[in-house]
Amino acid sequence: METSDYRFIPIISDYGFKATFGNETNTLFLRRSLQALTKSAIPIRDIQFEKNAFEALTIDSRSGIYDLACTDEKGNQFIVEMQLAHSPNFIQRMKFYTLHKFNTLVERGQFDYSNLPKIYCIAFLEKSILPTMNYHTIANLRSESGELVDSQISFIIIELAKFDIEAATIQTDLEKLIFTMKTLHTVTEATQYPAFWNEEWLKKAIDELDTRKMSPEERFQFARITAINAEAVNEEKRKIEEMKTEAVKKALIRQKLSIEEIAEDNDVSIDFVLSVQNQFEDQ
Repeated sequence: METSDYRFIPIISDYGFKATFGNETNTLFLRRSLQALTKSAIPIRDIQFEKNAFEALTIDSRSGIYDLACTDEKGNQFIVEMQLAHSPNFIQRMKFYTLHKFNTLVERGQFDYSNLPKIYCIAFLEKSILPTMNYHTIANLRSESGELVDSQISFIIIELAKFDIEAATIQTDLEKLIFTMKTLHTVTEATQYPAFWNEEWLKKAIDELDTRKMSPEERFQFARITAINAEAVNEEKRKIEEMKTEAVKKALIRQKLSIEEIAEDNDVSIDFVLSVQNQFEDQ
């Protein structure tokens, strides 16, 4: 994406996520967002970032997952993830990260299970994975009748594709946040701003993504991150194609499946299988 083509960088892009949620200089946007996402009536006063939060890339062309881990002044733990590619098994990944965090906290307390801080694993998903109508889901451990058993761990899932509230009817901070994440990069002029974009917590984040206000250094960093991610995604595509080619080769050698069955089993086209077959026969 060229900066000249857009006024605002998408929040859900790698650069946009780091400039807003990952802004260590000014955490107002992050703190207000976390309060809205957890539906807490108590403001978060302070946030400390964990330096061991890691980054990754998916095959999705708008690149990937950016994990952000932080702790508030009460010791509550937050893990925030962005997932743009379709990932029907993403819940399992959330469980992996959250239970790893849980085990780390227990070990630090020398296996003392009392007074553990709350853990919130928050995932923004561009595509839908849950069989529900809600765009914002909070899940805790509950009984078969829906009674709360434990709230120490909360899984919070935001499915952006399900959000369709118009700006004129938006009232809550959660609605303001999701609307901004979905639409900011489509706006070109200030006349399109909803009134709530002038609220301090959102205005600060929006200014960070305004290409007209970027310094030469910020423009360089944006271009650098975009280029690095494009290279990484292309490399990942190449590796995946190599893996699929090898899997198709093995299936062809076994001669137990039809061309159509090999294509279906490996999630490739019939033409792909035929091209591998031709390469194999030419060797």
